[in-house]
Amino acid sequence: MSDALRVLFLCSENACRSQMAEAILRHYGGADFEVFSAGTEPGSIHPLTYAVMAESGLDLAGHASKPMSLFEGECFDYIITVCDRARDRCPTFPGDSERIHWRFDDPAESVEGQMPLERFRRVRDELRERIRLWVTAQRGLARRQAARSA
Repeated sequence: MSDALRVLFLCSENACRSQMAEAILRHYGGADFEVFSAGTEPGSIHPLTYAVMAESGLDLAGHASKPMSLFEGECFDYIITVCDRARDRCPTFPGDSERIHWRFDDPAESVEGQMPLERFRRVRDELRERIRLWVTAQRGLARRQAARSA
């Protein structure tokens, strides 16, 4: 890809899923992607988000929960919502953004019989797999487009 694709991940609090997604895409996407994340109602990054990302070798130092309003007026190639609440409250951004909805469980939500750390690991792993496949598809599309224009 000649120009980096701008991607914004959105979730409700920008505390778990969208933070994980941002770090994972930065890792696997490299210079091909410019990645951001935000929340409809930002809070604080959950401590287990830091923990499970560190297990994967991804450091979230310097990350902070951000409001969607921080990105008003910016253009993105892709806006990816990772929870239903963010999808339902996603504002309109300028440009020709493609909206994608990937629903992931909220790992911070208490579920009887499940350990919190395991929920966070499961969501991290599901995000990693989805993002790896998506990056592969995006790079394949870019190669095909480059071949057609050559």
